Amino acid sequence: MNTAIRNVRRGKKLPIIAVTMGDAAGVGPELCLHLLARKELHTHALPLIIGDGDVLARVARMLDMSFSAPCLDRAPETLECAAVFDPPGALAGRAVLPAKNQMICGRAAARYIEEAVAGCMRRHFSAMVTAPISKKALNLAGISFPGHTEMLARLTRTHNYAMLLYSEAIACAFVTCHQALRGVPAALATDRIVDVAMLAWSNLAVLRGKSPRLCLLGLNPHAGEEGLFGDEEIRVIAPAKKLLEARGIRVEGPVPPDTAFTPEIRKRYGCYIAMYHDQGSIPFKMLAFDTGVNVTMGLPIIRTSPDHGTAFNLAWQGKASPDSLFCAYELAVRLASRAMSSTRAKTGASESPDESRDVDKKITRRLRG
Repeated sequence: MNTAIRNVRRGKKLPIIAVTMGDAAGVGPELCLHLLARKELHTHALPLIIGDGDVLARVARMLDMSFSAPCLDRAPETLECAAVFDPPGALAGRAVLPAKNQMICGRAAARYIEEAVAGCMRRHFSAMVTAPISKKALNLAGISFPGHTEMLARLTRTHNYAMLLYSEAIACAFVTCHQALRGVPAALATDRIVDVAMLAWSNLAVLRGKSPRLCLLGLNPHAGEEGLFGDEEIRVIAPAKKLLEARGIRVEGPVPPDTAFTPEIRKRYGCYIAMYHDQGSIPFKMLAFDTGVNVTMGLPIIRTSPDHGTAFNLAWQGKASPDSLFCAYELAVRLASRAMSSTRAKTGASESPDESRDVDKKITRRLRG
């Protein structure tokens, strides 16, 4: 077990990327197995799967997949190879039934997230990647968070945060996210739109190396038609645009959502600011389902995830594509590399000047599909 833990090693220390297994009854276990098997993805960082060793072994046998990673019963500070951290008491893996919402899976998924956050906050892990969870299973376990984003904000004591769906083809940030559609108009606020837009602006500047032009989407049909179909554009969104322009941000809107995503118009914008979940996620997944990555903006840690759910209809069948998880992992490595380079620059530590740039180039090629 302890062969994966590096106590002393000469040369460069590879960062650890914590990868939570997500809901054990979903596609998360097989996605993690694919990541462990892709040795070329372990060049610049090492994945630490936080999940149940028994479940991973069961799925590997069912799908005839390789599973030889060492399993650890405590969180490591360093690694010499990819590994699995199975938190004691988190899950009795042999009791899991695939493709079903179960309390034990929801409780374990939450524990995996907590362990990953703790390791990132202690700076033992350089980033975390989360495989899909079932919100229903979380609820069955008595955990009231509607999703990863809100849970991570609470665990890191973050107040100003937002979800970003990112790919090289399109990027969307969300003013509201996991809530009923009927509550969206009342939840919209000018300050919130400004906060999300500023988070998107700063994150896209890092991800793409240049400041983006933002598109504020309207809430109502035809962006309200000058108040004919609703006045949120006039009362809430237009004032946010003025505040952003006063800060020097290139921004347009409110733009009618039904024409905002045509090929020609997409060329104008570096990021869309969606007023509600499906407004941005539907066009995003139409264009970048296999390469899209969910990034939680505003956290004191790096967190990415694939842009899909547990896919119970595909669970434990070997049919789930790992591409989005691979992209999420590689983006986490890329962001971690940049963070480490920034830290070294501040402390005066030496590094190869081309190291971070080389990581960026290799990962960007994949994100572009």
